Amino acid sequence: MATITSQSTRTLPPDIEIARATKMLPIDDVAAKLGLAGDLEHYGKYKAKIPLDVYHRLSGAPTGKLVLVTAITPTPAGEGKTTTSIGLADGLNRIGKRATVCLREPSSGPCFGMKGGAAGGGYSQVVPMEDINLHFTGDLHAIGLAHNLLAAVLDNHLHHTNELRIDPRRVTWGRVMDMNDRALRNIVIGLGGASNSLPHESHFDITVASEVMAILCLSESVQELRERCARIIVGYTRQKKPVTAADLKCHGAMAVLLKDALKPNLVQTLEGNPAFVHGGPFANIAHGCNSVVATKLSMRLSEYTVTEAGFGADLGAEKFLNIKCRKAGIKPDAVVIVATVRALKLHGGVPLADLGKPNIEALDKGVENLKKHIENIHRFGLPVVVAVNSFSQDTQEEIAFIQDKCAYLSVKIVPSEHWGEGGRGAEDLARAVVEVVEHTKTDFSLLYPDTCTLWQKVGIICREIYGATDVLADKALRDRFHAAQEAGFGELPICMAKTQYSLSTDPGLKGRPKGFDVPLRDMRVAAGAGFVVVLTGDIMTMPGLPKVPAAEFIDINEQGEVVGLF
Repeated sequence: MATITSQSTRTLPPDIEIARATKMLPIDDVAAKLGLAGDLEHYGKYKAKIPLDVYHRLSGAPTGKLVLVTAITPTPAGEGKTTTSIGLADGLNRIGKRATVCLREPSSGPCFGMKGGAAGGGYSQVVPMEDINLHFTGDLHAIGLAHNLLAAVLDNHLHHTNELRIDPRRVTWGRVMDMNDRALRNIVIGLGGASNSLPHESHFDITVASEVMAILCLSESVQELRERCARIIVGYTRQKKPVTAADLKCHGAMAVLLKDALKPNLVQTLEGNPAFVHGGPFANIAHGCNSVVATKLSMRLSEYTVTEAGFGADLGAEKFLNIKCRKAGIKPDAVVIVATVRALKLHGGVPLADLGKPNIEALDKGVENLKKHIENIHRFGLPVVVAVNSFSQDTQEEIAFIQDKCAYLSVKIVPSEHWGEGGRGAEDLARAVVEVVEHTKTDFSLLYPDTCTLWQKVGIICREIYGATDVLADKALRDRFHAAQEAGFGELPICMAKTQYSLSTDPGLKGRPKGFDVPLRDMRVAAGAGFVVVLTGDIMTMPGLPKVPAAEFIDINEQGEVVGLF
């Protein structure tokens, strides 16, 4: 059984050392590749924000091609979606296409929890890697501050006159922080006597799950951002009338805190190509895409824009297409689904320790997961390229088997070496993407129309995208769907909050599960963001740290250098 010759056989230095060893271009030189020299707000030598007047000045410019990168259902074996997005952008530039990558900003919670750094890997990274993974340009801090300002104003209103007659039992707006902290999921605040406000239950979410993050990522101007903040529902009166940020007269101050965060951030890949890293909503509990401003700006400045949507195609890609495309008026020209042979074998039942061994039988079962994701993207009328992120143990037989099993779906399946070789290792993938984009007619259509009821939309997603048999909810929750419909929110799209580890709501069900139901636990109207969040199973909006968090390995040495950040 032949083994594929792969640069991934090399043992690479840690990502942080590769990034640190790279000589970065001054950010003005990167901007010049986009025709933006002189249009920057500098954050040091290698980071900058693009003023919004540049974005609006280019509003009538022709747009380039848009490529969405998504993945199979994530596994502990890793798929490498961000790494593939960066490698593909570098590969496109190497074959003569002007390409820019658009990514989300990392959250501190995962960086210090499960994942370490989140700016790509190997020789397909965005830099300055340390800055991007830590405080960057302060966007997440601004979002957290704006969110918590609204929470403080709300509690202040309860403490003083409560002229709006808010029912403390029906307050829905909690607080956020950019760290995994399970102890703060459910709390009681206002203890300590009359001077410390009215005691009531509250909660913390992680910052990237905040509706304010979604608002920032979907707004195209400060005025639109302000108007969306005004519509945020913070709670309800005893008569169940919604109370908004506008009722509390807080939306203007929130917009002030967010005005600079709305400007997209420009950095670069290891190969000096432009990268917009802006906004960071999670895809299992939010809509999981970078900002509309960054994506559209890139499309106006580049021949090809490569962007990613979080987690598997059932989460990030579904929301990119049903929420972001619906609201921003854009559509991808092609979709890249990232898979690895290792991950597919894990979906087929192979233990993590044995993934390096050839196992066609397990691959046969696991490839069903890939096929379902391909079918889902085809449901939207979009062409697919499968990028097989290569590992040294992959065999020619295994790659050929995947290609044969997916042949009836008429997709290109291309092994890619971008982790070990950067853009050079992604040239074949880049050529495949260009061929599909330039020779395939798309027939993009949304999964459901606005006119479907909220309950119907949930059912369509669960049955058509996840493959569920039925949707389960008790009468009280069904009544809330009906009440939201009657209150005028029926035309909003649905943002499903579901485990990323399975097509079902049970993270233990790998591959392509069948015959399962989707239990709904809660629903929230995110009126400012413009969608309805539906929580399924046991999904949490405030993650917890693992038993051994990545924070234990992150440190600073005597030379003042960060170590252990992936």
